[in-house]
Amino acid sequence: MTEDTADSADPADDPLVAAAREAFADAYVPYSEYPVGAALRAADGTVYVGCNIENANYSNSLHAEEVAIAEAVKAGHTEFDRLAVASDARDGVTPCGMCRQTLAEFCDADLEVVCDEGDSLATYTLGELLPDTISLETLTDAAERRRQR
Repeated sequence: MTEDTADSADPADDPLVAAAREAFADAYVPYSEYPVGAALRAADGTVYVGCNIENANYSNSLHAEEVAIAEAVKAGHTEFDRLAVASDARDGVTPCGMCRQTLAEFCDADLEVVCDEGDSLATYTLGELLPDTISLETLTDAAERRRQR
């Protein structure tokens, strides 16, 4: 992880962080009251945003990152280079494990994940956040091992 301190540029000056901050304003969070926004940049520079959308059955809730990914994939984009995540608490929220795995379906381990801490940013790579991802390769390897038994 690299830490961008308050001495560096204002996080609000980062267009992707600003987009994530704007996105959480649309969140539907009657249960947790914890709005989250995500802004995902496609390889061509197009930015897709998402916000969390809760459901009384929490397992049916949608996370901001997965909403942004769904919008991007729906528009034909499957290559990404940067993600920003922000909550109104500005607490450095990171993508959850489920969202990390979903990101890994479309992103390399070097995807930059920027987390809004208010007056600073915490920056990770997806590989740091999810070092041993499940992939087509791991599933294929497991299937091959089963066939060899």
